[in-house]
Amino acid sequence: MLKVANLFGVVVVGMMICTTGAISQDLVIPLYNDDIPCSNALEVETTYDSLIGRRISKVHSPELHVFLPATPSPYKTGIIICPGGGYVVQAWDWEGTRIAKWFNEQGLTAFVLRYRLPHWEKDSCRSTVALMDAQRAIRLVRARAGEWQVSEDKIGIMGFSAGGHLASSAATMFDHSLKNAVDDTTSSRPDFAILMYPVITMDSSWAHMGSRRNLLGENPPQQMLDLYSTEKQVTSLTPPTLLIHASDDRGVVPANSILFYQALLANGVPAALHIYAQGGHGFSFGKGRGAVENWPTLCTDWLREQGFLSLE
Repeated sequence: MLKVANLFGVVVVGMMICTTGAISQDLVIPLYNDDIPCSNALEVETTYDSLIGRRISKVHSPELHVFLPATPSPYKTGIIICPGGGYVVQAWDWEGTRIAKWFNEQGLTAFVLRYRLPHWEKDSCRSTVALMDAQRAIRLVRARAGEWQVSEDKIGIMGFSAGGHLASSAATMFDHSLKNAVDDTTSSRPDFAILMYPVITMDSSWAHMGSRRNLLGENPPQQMLDLYSTEKQVTSLTPPTLLIHASDDRGVVPANSILFYQALLANGVPAALHIYAQGGHGFSFGKGRGAVENWPTLCTDWLREQGFLSLE
């Protein structure tokens, strides 16, 4: 069944998407109607890995994929998930749809964001398209919160690796004016953030240089390095944040999470940081990697503490 509507453009898909197991997906929603700001002429590419599932690249039309719990969420909490992949690909199932399904089982409504990838974009749009899409996604969910039985003040964002940089950007730069962005008066500030082994800083001492190059180009000016070092953008208005990392992460060193955590504390923002001894990078659910497998329990405990798994 295919149904197209004008408001935000909604595609209802009656289907089951198979990864390693069946995941029920209810809605695919284009973020923009007709005119995509900073549009490109790319054709999306999808490859498949037997372990991690689909890898998406060359995103042309950004979308929000909606995963609804089996019964309406008693908590009325929604979470937008940004898969990682160095700003060149997205680990769509490994850090997206499988995470969404797990959140459904916890009673949350989940949204997986297919955002545009800076690596493939022209220089004039490279640094802005992903954040533009994340802000638009938050506004869209907030504008249609009642439709999905989500509270307007219980909309969070989660990101993995470079997707963690995107989520941290959305959590700190929601008032940042983006050239070519669609005008929208709905707030794009998330109500909480969960950052999984996130890229945070653009400082070459700690940065994940591949993500930095893909986002900002080869020789970005210091002004851009400072702007997209999200630890420098934290204010008292940054939402409560949980950070999870592994000490032996050689891809994105844990200093990234530590810098962001310190900035949160300095600004009086409720924050929690857990760094596991082992886990490496890109561990998703961490199956078979030791204690890091327990992060989902830590996550639900934190959400409960913050009132996002509360019936009130």
